[in-house]
This record gives sequence, C-alpha cells and structure tokens, in this order.
Amino acid sequence: MAQYELLLPKMGESVAEATVIKWLKNPGDAIALDDTILEIATDKVDSEVPSPVAGKMIKHLFNEDDVAQVGDVIAIIETDAASASAPISDNPVVEEKEENQAVPGVDQLPTKNEKEEVSFTGSDRFYSPLVKSIAAEENLSMAELEQIKGTGAEGRLTKDDLLQYIDSKSTSNATQESSKTPGIQKPILEKAIDKPQATAAVGANSNDEIIEMDRMRKLIADHMISSVATSAHVTSFVEADVTNLVLWRNKVKAGFEKREGEKITFTPLFAEAVAKAIKDFPMVNVSVVGTQIIKKRDINIGMAAALPNGNLIVPVIKNADQLNLVGLAKAVNDLAVRAREGKLKPDETQGGTFTLTNVGTFGNIMGTPIINQPQVAILAVGAIKKKPAVLETEFGDVIAIRHMMFLSLSYDHRVVDGSLGGMFVRRVADYLENWDIDREI
Repeated sequence: MAQYELLLPKMGESVAEATVIKWLKNPGDAIALDDTILEIATDKVDSEVPSPVAGKMIKHLFNEDDVAQVGDVIAIIETDAASASAPISDNPVVEEKEENQAVPGVDQLPTKNEKEEVSFTGSDRFYSPLVKSIAAEENLSMAELEQIKGTGAEGRLTKDDLLQYIDSKSTSNATQESSKTPGIQKPILEKAIDKPQATAAVGANSNDEIIEMDRMRKLIADHMISSVATSAHVTSFVEADVTNLVLWRNKVKAGFEKREGEKITFTPLFAEAVAKAIKDFPMVNVSVVGTQIIKKRDINIGMAAALPNGNLIVPVIKNADQLNLVGLAKAVNDLAVRAREGKLKPDETQGGTFTLTNVGTFGNIMGTPIINQPQVAILAVGAIKKKPAVLETEFGDVIAIRHMMFLSLSYDHRVVDGSLGGMFVRRVADYLENWDIDREI
C-alpha cells in the first residue's frame, strides 16, 4: 500500500490560496476516482476538489476554515496505485497546524522556506506563507501587521491587503514633508478613513429578526467599503435611443435560438459596444497602483450577476473584444447559468478590467454603481422604456415613440477626468444608437 499526498490544485492564474469549507471524505472513507474530496472557497467562488486516485482517506492536513496555498498537501490517501507519491510516515498530521511547523515525513513546499525570519509567535491571527514572506522582505514587525485591516475570511490579511498597505505607506512617507507645511490640514476624508467615527448603537426589538452575514456577503461588504475609500467616485449619465437595437433583436432572436440552441439577450450587445468604446478610449481600461497607471492590454469585461441568495458575483468575459456577437452571446449565457448554479471556476471571476452591470433587470432606469477594484470604471445600463422623443427629420421635428435607455458610468476621478468619462459613455451610447437593423448574425 502506498500513501498519496493530495495537493490543493491550481485554480487559475490569479488564485493563490483557498479556504477549506467542508470535508466530504473523512478518515476511513473509501474514495473512488474523481470523487469529490472537499469543498473550498476563494475570494468569490466555491469549488469542489476531486480525487485523482482511488483509495481510502487517511488524514486531513487542514481543518475546516483553514486557508491553504496552491500546492499545499491537504490530505493523505492510501492507494494501491504504483504511481502514487512516495510513502510518508504513519502520523503526518499535527492536531493543531501551525504555519511554521513542519509535517513529519512531508517535504516542505517552496513557500515555506528559510526566507521567513520574522517571528509570528504570540499572534492569534492567521498569516499565509506568502504574506509572511512579503512582510519579511519589507521588514514589517508583528505589531505593524496586527494593525492592518484584512479583507479575507474572518478578517484574514490577504496578499492584496498587505501590498496595498505597503504602497500607501510609501506614498504617505513621500508626502509627509509637504503635510508638515503650516496652515495645511490633513484632508477630512483621510481622517475619516484613518479613524472611523463610532456608529450609533442599534438595538434589536423583540419583533426584529437578526440575520448574520454569510461569508460572501462579508466579502462584498468589505470590497465595497474599500472601493469607496480608495477611488474618487464620479458618475456621468447619457440617455440613448436604442430603438434600432430593440427592433433588430426582436427580428433575429427566434432564428438565433433555433440555430444556436440558446437565447440572445441584450447583455452581449452591450458588451460589444463597451469593448469597441474601450478600444477608442483605452485609458478607461486601466488600474492604479500607488502613483502608477497600469494600462491593460486585454479587454476583460466583468458582468455583474445577482445570485438566487441575493449575493452578487462578477464572472469575467476574457478578451471580449476578440469575440464576435455569437461568441459573446454564448459566453454570457454560459457564465450566467454557471454563476446561478454555483459552478464557476475561481479564475473565471478574476482578471476583469472593466465591469458592466444591468440594473434594468430589476426595472431600474439608472444607477450609480460602485467601482469594482482594482478597475477604474463600471457601466450601469438601465431598463429600456418606450417614451415620446423628438426626432429631427428632413421635414422638421416630430414626436415619436422610441425605445430609450439611460447609461451611467461611475469612474475613478483620480485617473479618469470628466471629459474622458463623459466621452466614453457617450461613445457606448453611439454604438448602441447606430445599430445596423439589417445586421446579419
């Protein structure tokens, strides 16, 4: 009999760690090939880890709610397979796993190396190996780490939290001298962020229901608060006449569904217009790191989707500008269905460079969305309504019934000025208004 070391698999280019949510196979359980061993969660997506071998579960190396890095040994499976990894000792598990404690008989992973020289003893807070390594490189003390607010599960400090802190610290040091100039006070917003005011106590009456936020809702809440504190939000609005777009879709939707086996919604049409406008105004497709503007080459459009439980998730259409309308429609439908079913892969919610949200789905005519960090802009499309509108014709102005829609673009005024934001949302509207009603698909 051999013992196989089950590793936390790679879940995407931008996913480095995951939280163990639930073990589905316990010590002593028989395991068939491809049986689901456990459920894990990244920042936004829950996933299942299948077994690459058949055998029997021997040990769990991580408890539920523990955070594991990609490549960590998370369980030991006893198997007859000759190709299994080298046998390990009979007692590979430490009952309470400490970050710097070796597992007997198991080779240490590259992330657990001699580089970690900062002492993390005496802290009840969990720090991943990557966070520890960065802290050691930046000479951050334990006391300093303890003061950094974490956005991970249970307030855990993530890599992004630490990098953002290091960047803001560098920026603060660079501007410290100028802040000492007499007569110049620290901005009120900065004071509010550094020292939030205590909120008034809210008591629950006997008739009130107390609902504890689930894990995803906590992540969303932290993400929204962080975005408002990071970006200078501004919103610009445009009203678009999308009559040709509506008439075209009504004309082709039956044939499209019969030919492709799925529906064509308005979302891929909006996504195509956004991708074209980004090509015209690429400085909307950027992110900000300190004082640097990172101009993104790829156009990856996130589409905000509401889940049945009321939470929100943003799957990403990668390289949206390289897809034709059929490809966009299939990508939108596939991501939307798997989002509702909870079957998205972790990497499918990562790497977005711009976000599109359809508030019209809920009957809203417009909205002021919050930017999805680290992006700098998000477009909300409202409900399409029939309204009287003035049309200019060769015989004079006339009033006609038209299909109208509001578009609202929230953008980061640190790097996107009003002129750029206004021109961008206007260009999206132009592409929608000038839709070719005879277009073939």
